Amino acid sequence: MVALELVRDFVNTADLEAGEDKLGDARGLQYWLLFHGLAELRDRATEALRELLRAHNGLEVDREAASETLDSVARGVGLDVRFVDGAVRFVPRKAGTARGLGLLLAAVGQAMADGSWQRLKACKSDTCRWAFIDHARNRSRQWCDMAVCGNRAKARTFRSKRA
Repeated sequence: MVALELVRDFVNTADLEAGEDKLGDARGLQYWLLFHGLAELRDRATEALRELLRAHNGLEVDREAASETLDSVARGVGLDVRFVDGAVRFVPRKAGTARGLGLLLAAVGQAMADGSWQRLKACKSDTCRWAFIDHARNRSRQWCDMAVCGNRAKARTFRSKRA
């Protein structure tokens, strides 16, 4: 689950509901990403990952486009596939920030390989889309937080039935 937590935390640096981007406020990091041409790669990776996570919640998304974007970003940061001791490993070739983004995509690949990837979802609420790990046995969670997004959705459904 460590790989899933890393990916969840990366995707959640952009809080769509609050309109905040934690990485966007860090001047030094932002400058570094821009200087090395990685800001666009990060943005593209974040949105592609979020789209795939929305698909885990049964929403219609363009999986092929998201996968192509991640493939392009992986090539851009030099992510290689290696076989070590009879197991697959994803290894970034580049250094610096590119390596960091490569390690994140390596965590995605590892989660896909070990079967835990389907547990990482994006909130079904279009205004939220916060990433969360579905720990339910039957993998039925739909919202990041039942008390907030789940309650809003249920209240909307209730109001529409009464109208």
